[in-house]
Amino acid sequence: MSVRDKEATTEGGMPSLEGWIATQDFETTADIRVPEGLVEQVIGQEEGVRVARKAADQKRHVMLIGDPGTGKSMMARAMSELLPREELQDTIVYHNPEDPNEPKIRIVPAGKGKEIVQAHKADAMRRKEQRASMMTTIIVVIVLMSAILAFITTPPQPMILLFGILIAVIIFWATRTMGNRQDMLVVPKLLAGHDPDDMPAFIDATGSHAGALLGDVRHDPFQSGGLETPAHERVEAGSIHKAHKGILFIDEINTLRLESQQSLLTALQEKQFSIVGQSERSAGAMVKTEPVPCDFILVAAGNLDALGNMHPALRSRIRGYGYEVYVKSVMPDTLDSREKMVRFVAQEVVKDGKIPHFDREGVREVIHEAQRRAGRRGQLTLRLRELGGLIRVAGDIAREEGDAVTGADHVIAAKGMARSLEQQVADRYIEHRKEYKTFVTEGSMVGVVNGMAVLNADPSMSEFSGIVMPIVAEVTPAQSRNDGKIIATGRLGEIAREAVQNVSALIKKYTGEDISNHDIHVQFVGTYEGVEGDSASISVATAVISALEEVEVDQRCAMTGSLSIRGQVLPVGGITAKIEAAAEMGFKKVIIPKANVNDVLIESRYRGEIEIISVETLKEVLDHALVGPKKNGLVSKLADMVSTRREPVVPPDRAVPQ
Repeated sequence: MSVRDKEATTEGGMPSLEGWIATQDFETTADIRVPEGLVEQVIGQEEGVRVARKAADQKRHVMLIGDPGTGKSMMARAMSELLPREELQDTIVYHNPEDPNEPKIRIVPAGKGKEIVQAHKADAMRRKEQRASMMTTIIVVIVLMSAILAFITTPPQPMILLFGILIAVIIFWATRTMGNRQDMLVVPKLLAGHDPDDMPAFIDATGSHAGALLGDVRHDPFQSGGLETPAHERVEAGSIHKAHKGILFIDEINTLRLESQQSLLTALQEKQFSIVGQSERSAGAMVKTEPVPCDFILVAAGNLDALGNMHPALRSRIRGYGYEVYVKSVMPDTLDSREKMVRFVAQEVVKDGKIPHFDREGVREVIHEAQRRAGRRGQLTLRLRELGGLIRVAGDIAREEGDAVTGADHVIAAKGMARSLEQQVADRYIEHRKEYKTFVTEGSMVGVVNGMAVLNADPSMSEFSGIVMPIVAEVTPAQSRNDGKIIATGRLGEIAREAVQNVSALIKKYTGEDISNHDIHVQFVGTYEGVEGDSASISVATAVISALEEVEVDQRCAMTGSLSIRGQVLPVGGITAKIEAAAEMGFKKVIIPKANVNDVLIESRYRGEIEIISVETLKEVLDHALVGPKKNGLVSKLADMVSTRREPVVPPDRAVPQ
């Protein structure tokens, strides 16, 4: 069965998506019930949800590691809903008359903090009004007595009146200034407050600087003369204090400075952390409060590379008092998983609140895209943030066109509109290569092979963007005897350069030529973005063998695949994107590793436009790629020289040409 027939009829033993969606009993996603709890809305992360439930119940810390957009922040938010209800607390900071630079901290039940602060404010306002009334009386008396003395004397003395007014102004200013400062000293400040029926806090501290995370003391430009703001008024709570009795979520935990990670570790251990001025040049640098409670559950998240940049003691604390979870990026394409994807579409529509619901065909197209982005047949992607972006763009298109529901046409249009930057670059690459004719799609040439590559090898993205990359080889006599070299140009990365070197062993094996007497030049044409990975290995080997034996290569064919040093063709990444790019450029057939056959999930518009040939050995590659009168002689020689013993197949990696 061909790749195309396999894709159209069955999907890893599952019924085809087209047949399955027709059996569903909903007309639009408006008929789908969306769970109210966040934990029930998490898709495909059963193990992570199980750990989140247990961690919330036992108040354990959690580290979530995995690809972006797989639901880490959603699981963290769900944990705040799962926390057992306990009495929340308010935190109040008071002036310390003994040491103003060490404000006092008081903890009271939730809701009481606001009442205490309001009561102090009301008392201060009452004293202020009494003081103002008394000062008004005194000032009026002084002014009246000055006026009487000024006019009963002979002759009248206006200076007495002016002197009395000046005294009144001084008394008013001094009383107002000193009185306001005393009022501020008496009134405490609410650092963290709650209502009695509040849920446990969920604080997202992702990307916070030290002051926002750990608390800070604001700078005061007026530091003396009675104009300064009291130290306790300038104290600001950090995220760790606001998360008291709740969840503190930090994504990309490795981006925190090591000093902040060390302070975070201290807060985890002590469950309290004094607030200090974070800036050495600030007027609040010498202020340090009494310890402020911060008994929170830390949910740290990041990509796999975050582990290398974390403070080892902080990670040890999480491991010793919590759980580490590697979040999945794909889930099996089962009937249950498809039903979850239907619910996911409904959730995204409800969450957005501005786009129309999807009909069954629209949902089918979204699930098909989830299959494609998984990168392997029988899987569905869990990079749901990016898939949610596609859903919203499709909904926007439907709304713009005035349609009551979002259908398959809207989703297909959204795929073109919501293309990643890498895909847009690939589109322009294709246009420019067609315009300048840097490759050909018909005829045959010696030493020229059309390799396939992808622009995006970044694991933070689930989409690949395919391109066709011409590779040209030329063989010349070595400059000195037995000193032949392989010279590769085109901004090759380390892995790509090593792959080119490994091809030399295969060339000698497949041709019988002693390449030490030849210089072999390999050029990767138009690789301005650079090349990394070994997926061009079969292209390089084919180009060099063609140049050595002067056998023509079919230019209607493009190819991709890695090679073992024994000539076995190994799987590569981004296979679907590569095939679609070749079809877009007008190629009639592609050669891919047989191990990648189950990874081919091309769009329906490319089916029938391009022939997909799977191979296991370099001999098979040459048999399909070479043409011309010299081909039969070379293939016969290869049949005698090359063993086709199969090598173990290794899993494909993501280190493919960019």
